[in-house]
Amino acid sequence: MPVEAVPSLIASSEVVLSSGDTAWLLISSALVLLMTPGLAFFYGGLNRSKSVLNMMMMSFASIGLISILWLFYGFTVAFGADQPIGGEGGTPGFWGDLTQYLGTKNLSAEMAFPPFPATPIPTYVIMAFQMMFAIITVALISGAISDRAKFAGWLLFATGWFTLAYLPIAHMVWGGGFIGAKIGALDFAGGSAVHINAGAAALALALILGRRIGYPKDSFKPHNVPFVALGAGLLWFGWFGFNAGSELTADAITGVAFINTQVATAAALLGWILVERIRNGKPTLVGASSGAVAGLVAITPACAYIAPFAAVLLGLVAGVVCSLAVGLKYKLRLDDSLDVVGIHFVGGWIGCLWIGLFATTGFGGSYVVREGLLYGGGVDQLLRQAGGAGIVSVWSFVIALVVGLLVKVTIGFRVTREAELEGIDVIEHKESAYDFSNTGGSSGSAFAAAGIGGGASSSGLAAANPPSRSEAEPQPAQPANAR
Repeated sequence: MPVEAVPSLIASSEVVLSSGDTAWLLISSALVLLMTPGLAFFYGGLNRSKSVLNMMMMSFASIGLISILWLFYGFTVAFGADQPIGGEGGTPGFWGDLTQYLGTKNLSAEMAFPPFPATPIPTYVIMAFQMMFAIITVALISGAISDRAKFAGWLLFATGWFTLAYLPIAHMVWGGGFIGAKIGALDFAGGSAVHINAGAAALALALILGRRIGYPKDSFKPHNVPFVALGAGLLWFGWFGFNAGSELTADAITGVAFINTQVATAAALLGWILVERIRNGKPTLVGASSGAVAGLVAITPACAYIAPFAAVLLGLVAGVVCSLAVGLKYKLRLDDSLDVVGIHFVGGWIGCLWIGLFATTGFGGSYVVREGLLYGGGVDQLLRQAGGAGIVSVWSFVIALVVGLLVKVTIGFRVTREAELEGIDVIEHKESAYDFSNTGGSSGSAFAAAGIGGGASSSGLAAANPPSRSEAEPQPAQPANAR
């Protein structure tokens, strides 16, 4: 959501609802929600078979947890009227009015203006749309800690980080707060508020939890590549609601955001597999899927501010740089399991800085106050973009570090060595993704086949889902594109 839209989130009973814009935003909200199950498939496929359900569960649990928190206090903290530092007339702050949109209030008759006051949208629709952004931002972090995090620890961390990091940052970027209103950094749909935010938190958690047993010597290859491609496809599909929906109305800028999303993603896919071809001799489907996600991330902040040709260049750069960044983790021995830092943090930074280079009033209209460096605007907007992204990076990293350490010293964040080797799915959830046991013969009731009733045990489930080859014997270090 562009910062110019924020002052218009004001209740009014005198305006007439725009059914067309309301319908578009409801559809966009559903598309963005679909992205989180898509992320579950993407992450789940990249994971090992013995912990794929735990990985997917983190995404689905984020939908449950964040939806409720967003209703009761999240929306009002992020999008309530800004509470300036130093009182009325002071510097734009970090929090919104804590009572304006409190979840216990009846807001059914209130309207929230989009950027164009002639096309009002109900407050609840704006609330629902932004709820989906909050959900997927939290879910994104989980990819950095796969195979080794306690489920209860994840839920506790998600609650704390959402409250102390996501909400203030969303307010600062989109809600009339410090980054958007004071610094003037632009972020149309979440390059900083979503992707840099999640990537910085992922880096902190990867450091807190440490490396998986056997990393990087053992094999941690994706266990289900079709799942990876399916997840990337669902993300790509839902991202049109993410980006084009952030205009909050259907107009020319919506069209710019839509086409830029498509071409940047396509170019990033090509850029990633080009790196694979040069480095490893063969392009892979995992690489193509990862490249597509990198392009989606990079175009997110810039999609409404740049020309389509600049979006293609952005995609190519993001595909190449993010691929190289993912390879760098092996040299640094950083176990960011599913490359949240290499794709979301790095890709988010590229997209935010790209605004400072290519933003133009010819496509971004009144949203672009200062044109980019390559359009004669100098380095002003580039510095503002770097400042905004830097604040988000530091804020999110520090909060994630503090909350993660608190979880670690209280209920514990990492599972035991035995649980990690046997498989978190069995230990944490008492189920496994793949059951190859014989369900025929005299013991073959439907309940027994489902593991219900006498005889079902964690050891039985573990036997159906034995340790991967990486636990059986050491493997050589993986190439940079291996997960």
